[in-house]
Amino acid sequence: MTELMGRDEELLLSDRKKKILKAIIDAHVAYGEPVGSKYLAQDAGLNCSSATIRNEMAELEAMGLLEQPHTSAGRVPSELGYRYYVNALLRHYRMTTDEIEQINRTLRQKVSEMDGILAEASRLASRITNYTGFSVKPRAVGRRVEKFEGVFRDPRNFVLVMLLDDGSVKTRNIRLSFSFGEEDTERLIAALNEQIAGATVEEISLPRIRELERRMGSVSAVVHPIVSAVYDTLTEDVGGDLQVEGVNRLLQYPEYSDVGELRSVMDLLETKEPLLDVISAGRDSRDVNVYIGSENNVKVMSNSTLVFKTVRRDGRVVGAIGIIGPRRMDYAKVISTIDELAAGIDHLLNDGEEPENGS
Repeated sequence: MTELMGRDEELLLSDRKKKILKAIIDAHVAYGEPVGSKYLAQDAGLNCSSATIRNEMAELEAMGLLEQPHTSAGRVPSELGYRYYVNALLRHYRMTTDEIEQINRTLRQKVSEMDGILAEASRLASRITNYTGFSVKPRAVGRRVEKFEGVFRDPRNFVLVMLLDDGSVKTRNIRLSFSFGEEDTERLIAALNEQIAGATVEEISLPRIRELERRMGSVSAVVHPIVSAVYDTLTEDVGGDLQVEGVNRLLQYPEYSDVGELRSVMDLLETKEPLLDVISAGRDSRDVNVYIGSENNVKVMSNSTLVFKTVRRDGRVVGAIGIIGPRRMDYAKVISTIDELAAGIDHLLNDGEEPENGS
């Protein structure tokens, strides 16, 4: 599934217009050239005359879905055309058995290390799609709670005190919907100091959390808000680290043949912060996010598309993987690849097992 940007709701196209628009975009993505009515009449299987197709193309252009380069009689998709295509016309890309096996094999090898999983997944995404891949992980790598303390207030409230390895002290007010006594608070703090103290975000694993739940017994429901509080504390105000794979793949696309444009995109990938802002804006979505051209709110990305999906552990966002490429992108393949990779990572992080084929 893709996160829709909501720009095409008012566009009501006839079935014929939809078929023509899809045929134009499919051909333009495949060949990189403006698409004319003659090609569509002969090779696109539309069962329409060239004259009818020309009229429909003119109307699609008037609607802002197509553009006509000055030097060509053919048309190319506009940014709005690509958005309509992604939202309404895109067909699911079925990944090959070899591609799925590559994903499963890669994730199996890196299951023990969070950074390795994300980096290798972005590298594989770049290889499968032939665009530039990236991964984002919290900058809180290495940050730890050295010691936990608790202050009992009443049966529904207590204060969690965390002494961090940098010498700072953080407190969180924990409010519960069930009765939680003073002895429960003492037992929880002892369990936290055994299971979680000294661990980084990446090391707070599912087995550790399950052991906390076992130790807390009938009041195990306290574990979820506690783990959330610890995660928020270790990741607050630390942003994320962006790792890019396969930048050289952009060189093969004519959209980046202009040296100035290519340099601007390269500088953006090196600066990272503007891209991290875009990715952060989509972190709450559980779908694949697709930002086309100006939707990125970054000027140098006006001819580029950003596709990404977050990955989660126990419901918490712990990173993201994605693709950067030209607007003229094989959207079906890219979206399916990112979706498959993210689902595989989620499965490993939460169940500890490899994903099933076609998950």
